[in-house]
Amino acid sequence: MPAKELSNRQVILRDYFIGPVKDSNFEIRTTTLRLELQEGSQDVIVKNLYLSPDPYMRNRMKGNHNSYIPPFVPGKPLNGFGVSKVVLSNNPDFNEGDYVTSWTGWEDYSVIPGGKGLKAVDPVTVPLSYYVGCLGMPGFTAYVGLFEVLKPKKGEIIYISAASGAVGQLVGQLAKLAGLYVVGSAGSQQKVDLLIKTMGYDAAFNYKEESDFSAALKKYCPQGIDLCFENVGGKMLEAVLDNMKTYGRIAICGMVSQYDKDETAGASNLSRILTSRLTVQGFLQSDYLHLQPQFIEKMVTYLKERKIVYVEDLDEGLESAVGAFIKLLKGGNVGKQIVRVAIN
Repeated sequence: MPAKELSNRQVILRDYFIGPVKDSNFEIRTTTLRLELQEGSQDVIVKNLYLSPDPYMRNRMKGNHNSYIPPFVPGKPLNGFGVSKVVLSNNPDFNEGDYVTSWTGWEDYSVIPGGKGLKAVDPVTVPLSYYVGCLGMPGFTAYVGLFEVLKPKKGEIIYISAASGAVGQLVGQLAKLAGLYVVGSAGSQQKVDLLIKTMGYDAAFNYKEESDFSAALKKYCPQGIDLCFENVGGKMLEAVLDNMKTYGRIAICGMVSQYDKDETAGASNLSRILTSRLTVQGFLQSDYLHLQPQFIEKMVTYLKERKIVYVEDLDEGLESAVGAFIKLLKGGNVGKQIVRVAIN
């Protein structure tokens, strides 16, 4: 009996590009996937349920091979973090019907060679979408960036840029639980209200209404900044350097203000690092994977006890994936941007 064939839509990168992301940079292509696996392999076929548009993906669309992650391949589906359901498995660790998280394609169905990177997840304890958010890469990034890189001390003042996004909203709440004074910035009054009223930030401001970022930081952090969790870069990082206390620490998580630009803009006041004796460290969550079990345990406890809330911005259908990614880069999302490809 011939193997069943599945219709499989895919989000394809047409070619590398510089400048703002547009719909025309991609296409939705429909192919077929045979529901069969090579005998002797440990491959797994999954049905993708949730995909995670993330800012780091923008640099993968430029053809830059000098980064920590290879670029996408033109003519091939995009890939990233996702939550899926196993539909066929040759792998003894995974059975049909299991829910898993993995690095997967932006498509309806993906073949995971050898089951590499698959991790089983609990579909009952928390919503499945959380595994690409607060229990996934963004949550783990927030956790290690705060506790392993910045090493906060109770009573310190922390500033978080892009504070309402997938990572920032968790950094602020974890920092509050650790006894810090927390200040953030975001791109709308709705997001500022969310930071203060829902996530417990001590202060926040709408950077789009500020003509002078340095003056804004002086207003909201009049005593100076001990710690900075930097997601934006450019002029925002320049303002941060002007407002850091002596011996302050900065964790560089992202530079989202620069991802669409042909020529990136750096801070003009790097001498502040010297005169204020600052520690500035870039980091990748993948450097700390040995800490994932303790992170998951703590985060699940915080969620169950409602000590942490997590806000998601959900778009429906694979056809919405490109629009969701563009919305993310423009700051139009409120909370973690997620695409639901299928309900089950």
